[in-house]
Amino acid sequence: MARLLSYAFILIASCGLFFSALAIPASRFERLGAGAFPKMVFAALMFMSLIAVIDALRKIPRAAYGRFTHETLAWARRSYLIFVVLAALGVYIAALPMLGFSIASFLFILGLELVLMPRGWVNILVALIMAVVFSFGLSWLFAEVFDVFLPRGGR
Repeated sequence: MARLLSYAFILIASCGLFFSALAIPASRFERLGAGAFPKMVFAALMFMSLIAVIDALRKIPRAAYGRFTHETLAWARRSYLIFVVLAALGVYIAALPMLGFSIASFLFILGLELVLMPRGWVNILVALIMAVVFSFGLSWLFAEVFDVFLPRGGR
């Protein structure tokens, strides 16, 4: 099953990269254009991974499908914090242009700290300090020391 999933992932990734290579503009000086080589490579990867997916599906016994589904759902229940962190990262990335680096980072860091750490007044105080330092402090450091201005928000 792991091989099947990895082959499927490679197939999906190569399909996405193939279609993104279609957007490479053609050159006036080349007949094939700059996107010809990436398209050929990704098309070959799609073909090979499709063959690998079919071969992996052929080799898996029928009883393994139900067991795989059951074990995958059990793993997802045990590892729910992975999905919480990924969802928080998605919300952070979506909120970054609207709220700006400092506020979005503060909320992201504080929210994850409160979800992942044990509760207590000392821990909450440490979480607040860490969130302020790594959001507003980093923004100040980049602006004042490196002259790099992080997103301010407001879009």
